[in-house]
Amino acid sequence: MTSRAQGDLVAAAPSVLAGKIVISVDTMGGDHGPTAVVAGCALSAKKNPDIGFILHGPEPVLAPLVARRHLDGRCVIRHADGVVTMDAKPSAVLRHGQGTSMWSAVDSVRNHEATVAVSCGNTGALMVLSMVRLRKLPGVNRPAIACLWPSRNTNGYAVMLDVGADIRADAEDLLQYAMMGASYARNGLGLDRPRVGLLNVGTEEHKGRAELKAAHGMIAEAAPGSDYDFVGFVEGGDIPRGKVDVIVTDGFTGNVALKTAEGTASLIRELLGEAFRYSILSRLAALLALTSLRRLQKRIDPRRVNGGVFLGLNGTIVKSHGSADATSVSAAIKLAFQLAQAGFSDRLAARVASTAHPRQDMPLG
Repeated sequence: MTSRAQGDLVAAAPSVLAGKIVISVDTMGGDHGPTAVVAGCALSAKKNPDIGFILHGPEPVLAPLVARRHLDGRCVIRHADGVVTMDAKPSAVLRHGQGTSMWSAVDSVRNHEATVAVSCGNTGALMVLSMVRLRKLPGVNRPAIACLWPSRNTNGYAVMLDVGADIRADAEDLLQYAMMGASYARNGLGLDRPRVGLLNVGTEEHKGRAELKAAHGMIAEAAPGSDYDFVGFVEGGDIPRGKVDVIVTDGFTGNVALKTAEGTASLIRELLGEAFRYSILSRLAALLALTSLRRLQKRIDPRRVNGGVFLGLNGTIVKSHGSADATSVSAAIKLAFQLAQAGFSDRLAARVASTAHPRQDMPLG
């Protein structure tokens, strides 16, 4: 691609992206660099003709990758020289990060050029930057990060929040998490009336910290007018069993649970591989069970449920794993597209506004 053609691509935003749902992508945040990110965008573009991209990063690096993946007519490059590294302090990014791809990606949502932003970068920096540039929704004390958790539910997943935005959460924060999580389940998973559970050390109402007991009453009271069913306290073992669609907890507990689950899934894959390689007979058994093993591998592959959603902001941000490959990036973009298509940001804002005075006539969000 010539330098003139590259310049035309950068400047062609209105015509190229007209009529498409636009996703803003930070191409420089992941461990595998822009090659994997652009490849993930290409996978998504093949699957859905309605997606358009604003790609943020160095134009000389991105333009050849875009040409190689035949994305010229599906994206615009927004030149940004700077990169937010994984070890960068959020405070330093706020002071000196204006020329970075992450800052530029978030600003595309802020300026209403894109509906959702996706980044594989530094989680702390992305959260702080998103809070400052997009601002919190009125009435939200603490934003939350929500993730999809594999479960026995009909659709295969549950929503869990918070999984790391803030280690603290009082009773009112947990109520807001329940509202936001239920809205995410409706718009991201297509559930008309999600089942919400509050994570605790037991299911009995007298167990747990004071803020959990207070939140239990508040979430139960808000349920009739807020289009969700509250099932009460749930334990860690209930998360994958399909008992609930939304699991509410503080960021410290949620993050520990998430990292433990990811580590356990990785251990199971490794042990399963070792077992089937143990002998000639076990290898033969693996060959006979190949189709089932591939189905299981796909089912527990964390790359296919990649993407934590920042909730409680004036705009939607999807955080992808830092180690994301093309498959992972494509999964995060798919989630971003689904939320954008559902008008999630506006519905979430309406739902949060209802927390103070839940009403029976509040529209679905």
